[in-house]
Amino acid sequence: MSDTVEISDAVKDDPAPYYRAHVFVCTNEREPGHPRGCCREKGGDALRDYMKKKATGLGLGKAVRINNAGCLDRCELGPVLVIYPEGVWYGVTSKADIDEVLQTHLVEGKRVERLMLLPGDKLPADVAARRGAAAE
Repeated sequence: MSDTVEISDAVKDDPAPYYRAHVFVCTNEREPGHPRGCCREKGGDALRDYMKKKATGLGLGKAVRINNAGCLDRCELGPVLVIYPEGVWYGVTSKADIDEVLQTHLVEGKRVERLMLLPGDKLPADVAARRGAAAE
């Protein structure tokens, strides 16, 4: 048996994407005091709104769609967002973080490595340890 996966003709013939990029910003709300927290209480709504306005100002409005999302299940690392089709996750906490993601990822096509969340990141300490090591 081969380890490679063949792409079916149906996938090859898929239409072009409607948006060049689709951004989902978590705005999920949990009950107050929940041990995992939630992105809404950490400012997810305000950051999503800011991102939408800023993206429009950068002329990305027709190519990039920014939506709110329900729980993305990375509550401890929030507010979080994910950008498709790449599937790149970011933990953002400020308008400056949003500005950097918009400019670097969505305009320039690069990555904001200091804000990226990796699959193994579960707790803020996971991210902090990696960011601390990168700063040294």
